Amino acid sequence: MSAPRAVLLLSGGLDSTTLLAVARSEGYAVHALTFRYGQRHSAEVGAAQRVAQAHGVAQHVVADIDLRMFGGSALTADLAVPKDRTPDDLSQGIPITYVPARNTIFLSFALAWAEVLEAADIFIGVNALDYSGYPDCRPEYIAAFERMANLATRAGVEGTRPVVLRTPLMTLTKRAIIELGGSLGVDYGATTSCYDPAPDGAACGHCDACQLRRRGFADAGLADPTRYAESA
Repeated sequence: MSAPRAVLLLSGGLDSTTLLAVARSEGYAVHALTFRYGQRHSAEVGAAQRVAQAHGVAQHVVADIDLRMFGGSALTADLAVPKDRTPDDLSQGIPITYVPARNTIFLSFALAWAEVLEAADIFIGVNALDYSGYPDCRPEYIAAFERMANLATRAGVEGTRPVVLRTPLMTLTKRAIIELGGSLGVDYGATTSCYDPAPDGAACGHCDACQLRRRGFADAGLADPTRYAESA
């Protein structure tokens, strides 16, 4: 029997790379989807391409959309990326690095591709523990999108192939995610997490994503292979 197809959102970061390793270990033929959406940290697209090649995906598509026309986020507009926030700060409110409706947009593309591929499964590496407080990373959001997907697609309405959103990282800490990836042979040196990298791609070491990544590796007792800027 041929492997079941799945669409997987791949950013080139720590979480989505671990997610890809999980999906491959479960026997899926992964069709990876990456977005060049006008983000200031476009180095992640190159990272996603490296990761996709290393993990032998069935297909990798980089979709071009431009969310800079709307702005509203430090990742898509000329706004300062928050640096050196405390753990208490990280747990309070929704930061300016939240991109309005980003996961809804990305999942809509993934849903369309899944219909064409006749794939029932969509993988997304959202996490509700060690994360920056984004509203579209919560279990309630994922459950709501899955319900909508099964109301909006032919296979869902006809009941022939219900859409399932796979979120195996949802309840894991960064430490647990890193340990899981390590057990699956993930090379985290190929990934990038920084919201505000230097022109040469070096991670800033001070943004929320860098802090969560560094703390995860420290908690796991492992060396972080990220190349950080000297100021870090």
